[in-house]
Amino acid sequence: MRASLSACAGKAPERRRAGGPSSDGNAASVRDERRAAREPLDLVIYAAGMALKNAILAALLDGEASGYDLAKEFDASVANFWMATPQQLYRELDRLEGAGLVAATVVEQERRPNKRVFRLTARGAETLAAFTRRHPKPTAIRDELMVQVQAVDHGDAAAVRAVLQERLERTRGKLERYQRLQARLLDGRTEDDYLDEAARIGPYLTLRRGIVFEEENARWYRLAIRALDRRTSGRTGGNR
Repeated sequence: MRASLSACAGKAPERRRAGGPSSDGNAASVRDERRAAREPLDLVIYAAGMALKNAILAALLDGEASGYDLAKEFDASVANFWMATPQQLYRELDRLEGAGLVAATVVEQERRPNKRVFRLTARGAETLAAFTRRHPKPTAIRDELMVQVQAVDHGDAAAVRAVLQERLERTRGKLERYQRLQARLLDGRTEDDYLDEAARIGPYLTLRRGIVFEEENARWYRLAIRALDRRTSGRTGGNR
C-alpha cells in the first residue's frame, strides 16, 4: 500500500505517481526562513550542503502536486526536518522548472484561477538519485535557548523557565500531530510489517525520526523545568 504522509493525514489530495543547488542551504537563510514563517526556533540544524530543491524533488516522488499542495505537505510531513515558506517553495519551483528538473502543467479551474501542477522529470529523478549518493556534510546545532540555560545561574531563571514551558507545550503539540500521522500510515499494522510492505518507507522513517526527536525534547524540557523549580523552592524555603 502506497501513501504519503500528508495524504494519510487528509492534508493534500491524492496524487498520481511520478514517472520520473540553490542558495537556501546556508545558515543565515535557514534562520530567515524560520523567522519569516513566524515559528520560534527550537533546534536549527544547519545543513549547508542540502538545497531546498532536493526536499521538493523528494516530495514529488509521491506524485504530481501544485505549489499549494506542496506547501501543505511540507507543513504536514516535511517540517520536522526541513522548513520552507510557501513563497520560497514557489520561487524554487520556478527555478526547478527552468532547469528541467520538474515539468508544469496548467490545470484550468472553474470560478478559480488556473493552477500549475508540477511533476518530477527523468532529469529531476536522476538529480535526486545523485543527491542520495553524496556524503552529507556534518550538521551543527545552534540554539539560543541552550546558551540562556547555560547562563541561568547568573540570569533570570523565571524568564528561562517560561520559555522552557512554552517549548514543552509546542513540542507536545508536534508529537500529537506526528503520532496521528503515524497511526494513519500504519493503519493497524505493526511497524515492522509496514516497513516490509510499504511501497515507500522514506517518509515514514523521517516521521519516526521527528517523533523520537520531539520525545527527547519533551524529556529534556521537563528535566530542566523540574531542576529550576526545585532550586527556586529550596531558596524560598531557606529564606523563611
